[in-house]
Amino acid sequence: MYAKYIKHFIDFFSALSGIVILSPLYLLLILLGLITMSGNPFFTQQRPGKNEKIFKLIKFRTMNNKKDKDGNFLPDDVRLTKYGKFLRSTSLDELPELFNILKGDMSIVGPRPLLVKYLPYYTEKERHRHDVLPGLTGYAQVNGRNTLSWEDKFALDLEYVSNISFWGDVKIIFKTIGKVFKREGISSETCATMEDFTDYCKSIGRKPIM
Repeated sequence: MYAKYIKHFIDFFSALSGIVILSPLYLLLILLGLITMSGNPFFTQQRPGKNEKIFKLIKFRTMNNKKDKDGNFLPDDVRLTKYGKFLRSTSLDELPELFNILKGDMSIVGPRPLLVKYLPYYTEKERHRHDVLPGLTGYAQVNGRNTLSWEDKFALDLEYVSNISFWGDVKIIFKTIGKVFKREGISSETCATMEDFTDYCKSIGRKPIM
């Protein structure tokens, strides 16, 4: 009952309330983004949502667009700015996703939406993380976030999908608030952002299945 009917209404009104209450902060971050990023303060990217339907995720930009002499983007850890690190450490870069929730592309709580290019590499079991709407935060995010291995991250995602409940979502939200204040689990041990899943699959010999 909760997962099928009630969760959507809670998501909608929570996102709407959040946007209204945080509107001064949005304006401030947009202004700072315009200055520090020398242009568009927003980052948009296609991501797979429920049933792998593609939608456009929106975040505040944390990386510049610097390229090498061949026109290729420099590595993430080079392009991630000091301002971008601050946004990520406080999770403020995620705030525009409230608009994705308002549109119905996302939920407050659910498995995080990953990259479209990862889709061919999922096992049949892992694909079930897309049985529900992706979330602004999730069970994996309050249990390690980017410090988790891919196997542990997916295991937690699937555990959430199989056990969605109102009180479970409430606990995740409160744990998320605590993680944000403590700034825990932002980076993995090896990179400024989570290790690319396709690179990981290649390293263990996993081939695309679709």
